[in-house]
Amino acid sequence: MKPTTCCIVGGGPAGMVLGLLLARSGVRVTVLEKHADFLRDFRGDTVHPTTLALLDELGLAERFAELPQRRVGSVMLPVGPDEEFYTLGDFERLPIKYNYIALVPQWDLLNLLAEEANKEPTFSLRMSTEATGLVRERGRVNGVDYRTAEGEEGRIRATVTVACDGRNSLARRELDAELGVRDFPTPMDVRWFRIPRREGDPAGVVGNIRDGSFTALLDRGDYYQAASVIAKGTDAAERADDVERFNESLRNRLGWLDDGRELVHDWEDVKLLHVTLDRLRRWHVPGLLCIGDAAHAMSPVGGIGINLAVQDAVAAARHLAKPLRRGGLRHGHVTAIQRVRRPTTVLLQGLQRILHANVVEPALRGDIDFGRRAEPPLPLRLLSKLPWLRLIPPYVLAYGAKRERPPKEALR
Repeated sequence: MKPTTCCIVGGGPAGMVLGLLLARSGVRVTVLEKHADFLRDFRGDTVHPTTLALLDELGLAERFAELPQRRVGSVMLPVGPDEEFYTLGDFERLPIKYNYIALVPQWDLLNLLAEEANKEPTFSLRMSTEATGLVRERGRVNGVDYRTAEGEEGRIRATVTVACDGRNSLARRELDAELGVRDFPTPMDVRWFRIPRREGDPAGVVGNIRDGSFTALLDRGDYYQAASVIAKGTDAAERADDVERFNESLRNRLGWLDDGRELVHDWEDVKLLHVTLDRLRRWHVPGLLCIGDAAHAMSPVGGIGINLAVQDAVAAARHLAKPLRRGGLRHGHVTAIQRVRRPTTVLLQGLQRILHANVVEPALRGDIDFGRRAEPPLPLRLLSKLPWLRLIPPYVLAYGAKRERPPKEALR
């Protein structure tokens, strides 16, 4: 494979956004994606307002709007035996252009980014090509070794290699001692599955805390993308039972589902996500940078992982584009990316840890049960009486702590 200026390992949202921004800035980019396509279900499908605004800046808003999607404007929670719905957050009240979260199959978003990047003469996407090792010479990373689906092996050299290959990153495995990982215990794992949605069912994002279980339903039109939070390590024992017991628990917790509709047909339709929350102490060594889940694995709480990874990619493009194009990259350009992105990561992971300790764990113990309460808790009552408070949760979800700006050369 021909040498490149920037080799990106992993064609997820962070890798494809970074590849597009750098290619538009005139940098030679090669993206290695080990799969043959982007078709993998139950990946993060939430596209937040900051990412929507980025697509607009890149001239892709109209094409993105043509993708099959569902727009979420509110987050609701049923309370009491009669399941009266209370609004936790109202995106539509935010005074911004994109005042909603778009639920879009991730493969559609990635295909859009790939099609746009392939228009640039400096961009190359190699599917079915897995990075198998880092090329380390004289104390720096100078590219990667790779293997294709046909078994062909080779090496690609690069001025800088960017790891965007998730929490099981090659860089993490080979540079564990140098990068270091700070791991935070998590109380739960998550089951992902689909259940039918009918006309008149609750819209938007619907949370449910009842009977020692925490469930979130994402409105996808004719079905819900459902997340069932379970205590860590309990999945195998529950799968030993018939799947109909799982369905019965869903009907007991979500009363409107008990109308004769079929829910989950087989345990094979229920995918398990082992929840991890951690971050690297160092995101870089000479010649290599980690971003997205490769640098900081996020909990699914809040659905902010993709948004955070995309903002990492935008910051990386802004710091790397000019020195890479001019051939003057220094290690300081790489270290600056961790410096500007780490505070946001620490803040959002801190918020997730607070929610783990004060909401998820008590809910799984049964200490919080909104189905048994005669009235909603004080925070929900305040949200009902003071609607402006509903702006705070969606604002944090929409923007995090900081919105990064892409390099000017990448704008259209």
